[in-house]
This record gives sequence, structure tokens and C-alpha cells, in this order.
Amino acid sequence: MPTVNLLFLGGAKRVSMARHFKAAAAALGYECGIYSYEMSLREPIACEGTVIEGLRWSDPAVLDDLRRVCDEHGIRVIVPFVDGAVRVAAMLADEYSVPACSPDMADTMFDKVAAARLFEKLGLDIPATWHEGVPVECLIAKPRRGSASKGIVAIDCEADLYAIADRDAYLIQRRIDRRIEYTCDCYVDTSTGEVLVVSPRVRLDVAGGEVTRTRTVADGDVADLAVRTLVATGLRGAVTVQIMRDLDTGRVVLMEINPRLGGGCVCSVAAGADIPGMILRQALGMPLSRATVSPGVEIARYPQEVVFYDR
Repeated sequence: MPTVNLLFLGGAKRVSMARHFKAAAAALGYECGIYSYEMSLREPIACEGTVIEGLRWSDPAVLDDLRRVCDEHGIRVIVPFVDGAVRVAAMLADEYSVPACSPDMADTMFDKVAAARLFEKLGLDIPATWHEGVPVECLIAKPRRGSASKGIVAIDCEADLYAIADRDAYLIQRRIDRRIEYTCDCYVDTSTGEVLVVSPRVRLDVAGGEVTRTRTVADGDVADLAVRTLVATGLRGAVTVQIMRDLDTGRVVLMEINPRLGGGCVCSVAAGADIPGMILRQALGMPLSRATVSPGVEIARYPQEVVFYDR
């Protein structure tokens, strides 16, 4: 069988996703070689592929080092799994198949203030952004470049607001306390811009910012907002769209976008969203088609050990 080699960027714990890529490749008549670019050789992904010790995403030499790795191992596809790797991968999209957005769009999406301004400009529904002069009540402050729900501050009065020393470092919005949060795993054809899959799911349990139990759902309002968001922003490739429903009003609003595969995307794959297959088909020049996703598919994730020995 011919081989297609993938390079994960920051895919240290994405063992299940590596297995899905291998299964998708086999269905297309290919063997799949998995490589992962990490800060340490002793990462769980080693049980499904080859770990390559690399540089930090901010290192000026990281692009040349990635090119070297790709040349040495015959890499055809680069898949980023962490925020810092998305811009790096996007800068290599002219040389390799990369299911990611442009570098400029990555910068915008990973700056919550810049993203909220863009969403407002595009007419997308988001929680009302707080501005000076607006009454201070029931707000939430999110670090503008934060992730995994770290550093979030609830604001109920002016004292809470002014206790934040550098308010410019936060996105401050109306807080919706009675809500359901949805994660939509999406794939957009990188050539045509056609939205091929939108799979909403609810996060049932989260530990350390990582979903541990999640279930796919059928919600037309959520799916419609995700599609409108993808079309309006022009995002391509694998995209994770975060949406919230206000239980008091029924309104659905856009929270944020991560232009990469999410950790819980394996649930959507199990439900029929063959995003790994779409990424491979795109790289191999094969035709793509829309996916049908089943609601009510639930996964529970569990820790498993990978043992390393000194030699």
C-alpha cells in the first residue's frame, strides 16, 4: 500500500485521533505514518507514531526546522493541535497540505478582543461587549489571549471590575449564567470554502480545560449559527466553533473560534464526521462530500499510561 505521512504539531495526547487518521487512510487504500513535533520525546503519542523533539512555536528557527523534519520524513500533511502551532502551520500551507486558516486569521482568532470586534463587524450574534460608561453588572472578563478557561473573572459590581489592573488584557462581556455551551466540530473545504460538516456536541465533563465526556446533539439553531460564522469569516480546514444558548431567552450566541481540531473531536468522528478522512482526501486530491452526523453519540475519555524506559 502507498503511504501518506502526517506531522502533528503539539499532538502529544492525541492518540485516539492518530488511530482515526490511520483508519481513514486505510479506507482510502493508504498506510498512514504519524509523526509528532513535541518538546519532549516521552509523550503518549509515541505509542502510535514517531515523536520528534523540536523547538518552541515562538522560536525564529521553527519554520526551517519543520521544513527539515518534513523533508527527512516525507511529510505530506501538517495538522496543528494547539493554539501556538496554528499560525506556524498556516505559514507552511504553500508547501504542505495544512487544514488551517491564514496566519493573520489565526492571530485574530487567538486574540479574543480582536475576534469579538470581527464578529461584531460581520453581524454575528455574540454576548454584548462591555464598554466604558455602560452599567457594571453581571459581566465576565476573559484573558484576551487565554485558553482552557484559565484566568476568567466574574464581575458583579464596579469593585470587581476595577480590581482588574489591566482591563485591556481582557475581553469583558455580558455574563450568561443560565446557559448550555456547545462545541461544533467543523470542516470546510480548503479549496472551495464549502462547509462539509458541522457537528454540535455538549461538554458533559471537563478536567483541566480538556473535555472528558461529551455527546453529539441535534440543534438546528446552533448548527445554523456555526455555518453562518464559517461563511462570514471565510475560515477553511478544521475549525472548532464555541456557541452558547441563553436558557432565559433561548438566544444562541457565538463565544469563540479555535481554528484547529478540538480535543473532543473524536466524539464527532465516532458519530460520522469523518474529518480525518476529509483532511486526507484534501491532501491526496480526492473528491470530498458532506458528512451526516448522528446525534446522541457520547464518549467518555480515560487516562492510560504509556511507559518509557531509560536505555
